[in-house]
Amino acid sequence: MLRQAASSGQPCAPVRNLIGCNDIDAAYAVQRLNNDHQIKQGRRLVGSKVGLTSPAVQKQLGVDQPDFGRLFADMALCDGEEIAAGRLIQPKVEAEIVLVLEQDLPHEKHTLADLIRATAYLLPAIEVVDSRIADWDISLADTIADNASCGLFVLGNRPVRLKDVDLLGCGMVLERAGEPVSVGAGAACLGNPLRAALWLADTLAQRGDALRAGDIILTGALGPMVAASAGEVFTARIEGVGQVSARFAQAAGGAQ
Repeated sequence: MLRQAASSGQPCAPVRNLIGCNDIDAAYAVQRLNNDHQIKQGRRLVGSKVGLTSPAVQKQLGVDQPDFGRLFADMALCDGEEIAAGRLIQPKVEAEIVLVLEQDLPHEKHTLADLIRATAYLLPAIEVVDSRIADWDISLADTIADNASCGLFVLGNRPVRLKDVDLLGCGMVLERAGEPVSVGAGAACLGNPLRAALWLADTLAQRGDALRAGDIILTGALGPMVAASAGEVFTARIEGVGQVSARFAQAAGGAQ
C-alpha cells in the first residue's frame, strides 16, 4: 500500500490496523522491507533521520516518542534548489540541524563524547516531510512504517564546527516569503539535538544498522511543521549554524 501510494502519488488509508496500532517492531519491519526494496531498485542509503523530537510536532501528530527513518541520496537537495511540482504528495517543512559523521557509531550505548568525536561538521537543513497516508491521519505505527514520513531534505552548503555552536540555546526562525511561520530553538529537539542523535545512534545499533562514517543525521525539528504549497519559498535561519532555503516550483499552469 505504501509503495503504491508513493509511486502513484495517491495517498492510502492508514496502515495501523494492518500491523497493530501499538506494535512498533512490526512497523519498523514494514519500514525495513520497503527500504530494502528501494535499495534493490538502485537507491543509495546516505544516513538517517530522527522524527518526532519536538513537543510541538508530537502534539501536532498525537504521539509521545521519537522515531527514525532512513535517508536516500535522491532525497537530498542543494540550498535553493527547486522542488518539482508533483514530486511530493502532501509536503510540510521543518527546520533542523544536520550532523555529518566522520567516524562510525557502532555501539549499543554511546556517550556524548563518542558522538562529539564522531561528528565532522554541522549544516542547517530544511526537511520536507511527506506522508503516503491520506490527510496525515497517522499514528506512531503509521509514520514508522512510512519511513518516518520522509520526503526530501535541503542542505545548507557552509559547514560549521560543533564546538562553535550552542546547540542548546541556538534560536531558529523559519520564514515563508520573509514572514516567520515557525520559531524554536535547539532545546526543542529532545532537549538538545545531540541527545536526539545519541538516541538514533543507540537505537540503530541495537537494531543492527549502526551509523557509519559519512552518514547524514537529521536530528529533528526545532519548531512546528508548516504545510507547503506550490510556488512557496521557505528560509530557515539557525543561530550559529546558518541559513538554508527550500523552493517549491509553481504548479503546472501557474496554479497554487
